[in-house]
Amino acid sequence: MNQILLPLVRLGAAGCLAASGVIHAELYLHGYRTIPGVGPAFLLQASGSLAVALLLLFTTTTMLRLAAAALAAGALVGFILSRTIGILGFVEYGLQPAPQALISVLVEIATLALLAVDALHRITSRPALAPTLRRPQRSRVVVR
Repeated sequence: MNQILLPLVRLGAAGCLAASGVIHAELYLHGYRTIPGVGPAFLLQASGSLAVALLLLFTTTTMLRLAAAALAAGALVGFILSRTIGILGFVEYGLQPAPQALISVLVEIATLALLAVDALHRITSRPALAPTLRRPQRSRVVVR
């Protein structure tokens, strides 16, 4: 991957994570804050996503990328749990609230995909390790 595309991948991941944060903040402000346990989780998700998205623009540390992946994956897991077994007694159905639910799922998947592209690039572009030095084979001298 060339040096122009790599910053764009990082910018895309930051943008998608920020979009997820904005959606969670909006949902928190418009009703989810009154749901015990879920409201504070939405506030934490929103603030964490926005902070990590901002930091992704300025640094290339692995821990920050892992934090971004954890936030996106955590939001997806929360979404799935809220539509299956419930989370903290809270259950939702389908893609409600619309359109935030669908947009949130899409940008979180996109965040994970872009972070995976970045990680694969980092892994494949590392310089190869120096080959290990082999001991020269001793010649066997047969004395008769």
